[in-house]
Amino acid sequence: MSALSVDAALAGIGTGRFQRRLLLTFGLVWAADAMQVLAIGFTAPSIAASFGLTVPQALQTGTLFFLGMLVGAFAFGRLADRIGRRNVLLVTILLDAVFGIASAFAPDFGWLLALRFLTGLGVGGTLPVDYAMMAEFLPADRRGRWLVMLEGFWALGTVFVALAALGVQTAGVEEPWRAIFLLTGLPALLGLAIRFWIPESPLYLLKRGRTAEAQAVIATVARVNGHAGPVPELLAVETRRVSLAGLFREPGLARRTALILATWFLVSMSYYGIFVWLPVRLAGQGLGFLRGHLFLVLVALAQLPGYALAAYGVERWGRRPTLIGFLLLSAAGCLAYGLGTAPALVVAATLGMSFALLGTWGALYAFTPELYPTELRATGMGTAGAVARLGGLLAPSLLAPAMAASFGLTLGLFAALLAGAALAVTMIREETRNQPLA
Repeated sequence: MSALSVDAALAGIGTGRFQRRLLLTFGLVWAADAMQVLAIGFTAPSIAASFGLTVPQALQTGTLFFLGMLVGAFAFGRLADRIGRRNVLLVTILLDAVFGIASAFAPDFGWLLALRFLTGLGVGGTLPVDYAMMAEFLPADRRGRWLVMLEGFWALGTVFVALAALGVQTAGVEEPWRAIFLLTGLPALLGLAIRFWIPESPLYLLKRGRTAEAQAVIATVARVNGHAGPVPELLAVETRRVSLAGLFREPGLARRTALILATWFLVSMSYYGIFVWLPVRLAGQGLGFLRGHLFLVLVALAQLPGYALAAYGVERWGRRPTLIGFLLLSAAGCLAYGLGTAPALVVAATLGMSFALLGTWGALYAFTPELYPTELRATGMGTAGAVARLGGLLAPSLLAPAMAASFGLTLGLFAALLAGAALAVTMIREETRNQPLA
């Protein structure tokens, strides 16, 4: 048998039990991370009550959490390309679990801020590394849909945290934020326990000259999937290390890096504006149900068909057309809020935006790791994640003038940001559908 690339070997083995286990393992942590992120809104009022603060002051826990995510995404993404995916997988989920649970026992607000920052470090680090590693265990012809399926676990985490917050509120717990942080931290602890079975990425091992270890991982994948034929022999590849500057200096990477980072930034600003600022604004106009627990469950359920269409589209039409289509649909959806404030119209617009924007995220998460070579894949994903967190942190201050001036102007601005992201994607020359990872 002639030696094969990792992509060709995985294509011959096919997807099966190994990839399903990987999806469920990463998916559990992805859902747990969604719970940690969304817990910010559910915990702020009770944190304020516990420590004698205003709600805006209590929301500093969210600011520190997002700052931690920014640092964690960038630092751990880069570290995963230097010391290996598996090592970073375990470190980040350990931070997520330990400090997430410890947040529930914070003795004062200062400790709580520090613990939420450290939790954010772990959460920020898990996201880019999970996606880089998941991509490296999938054959080219199925990679896109599996990566979108992983993103779909975000909706499950959204449902769970909303129901958990509702349950804590109904039970009349004295300090609800402690119970919510405990409940959102426990899945990460379970995620840590089940991650030990995951081997190192064979692509990473090959790029480090560890061909025998990569061959052993491929043999494991074949065995777990019940592959009946001989285990493919891997083709050794050139080993090299690339600096962080390689994102902009490696041939062909500077343009796509600038454009994909612009896309992440613009989508993130729009996402947080639409799902944080708009509900607050509309709730002040008598539509308080938009911030209710059960309505959030409905919003999360509307995300699932968006993910399903994205999973179909990235394989049927390609990554770029699918992402551009969802971005333009999201831009058009923003304008639907301008049709009126009747509850039926607002509900329809919110569910439509949930469908479109989360389909956008699904396609974006599938496309981004494929744009980078193995030596920079986690770095590229981590940098994109950091830029997204930066967009979330800056959105309130950068968008505040428009928000204060006019509701219609704000909607137009959100639509323009999303249209700008679509334009950036059209300028990326590469289409990665059915292409082997570099």
